[in-house]
Amino acid sequence: MHKQANAGHIGGNLSSLDAMLLLHVETMRPTDYFVLSKGHSAGALYASLWAAGKLSDEQLLTYTKDGSFLAAHPSGGWHPGIPFSTGSLGHGISLAAGVALGWKLQQKPGHVYCLMSDGELQEGSCWEAFTFAKHRGLDNLTVLVDHNGLQGFGRVEEVASPMLPLSRKFEAFGWEVAIVDGHSYADIHAALAAPRGEGGTRAIILKTVKGHGVSFMEDKLEWHYLPMSDEQYEQAVREVGGAA
Repeated sequence: MHKQANAGHIGGNLSSLDAMLLLHVETMRPTDYFVLSKGHSAGALYASLWAAGKLSDEQLLTYTKDGSFLAAHPSGGWHPGIPFSTGSLGHGISLAAGVALGWKLQQKPGHVYCLMSDGELQEGSCWEAFTFAKHRGLDNLTVLVDHNGLQGFGRVEEVASPMLPLSRKFEAFGWEVAIVDGHSYADIHAALAAPRGEGGTRAIILKTVKGHGVSFMEDKLEWHYLPMSDEQYEQAVREVGGAA
């Protein structure tokens, strides 16, 4: 999909793909809701919706083309699995918290999941939303953080060192925190299924690798942006076990 579109943002797609696949294929019920706050990982969202039978092969082939709904960042409202347009980082958690509160007020079933990036946690609006969610006891909300350690202009600790460790920041806001291998389905599943305290808001910090599974992309800042050459694409497909 990314190769035929000559599109970038592959690194962050590969770091978040495992969590999104698990949510969409195994975890989420029809009453649940997913918000992709790190909108530049739209490719992983489209692949997950496809894996869950909610997008077709033909739709994937329209990715980023003129007239397509599958933009490089999610364009909300046309598909039930893509409720919001996201990618202006730091806003997804506010949207997710609003949905979770609305559901509690209406006594509706269902759970809201929000996938964020570690870099976007430098946005103050995130922490306002975390304060709001804890204050309102939104136990129907789970935040997952794709903690691959890289953001658009460098490593998280180089751009804003006081952000780390992320777990202590969430704990200071009264959130329950789990830290797991973000490429282990078993670990992510266990964290999602674990019981939580009454009124407990939960953050799952996913320890991930940008460009996971492709040797020349792993933990490399440039794969936040670059598209693949033909040679790189062929190597990438071999390394992830497919056929180009």
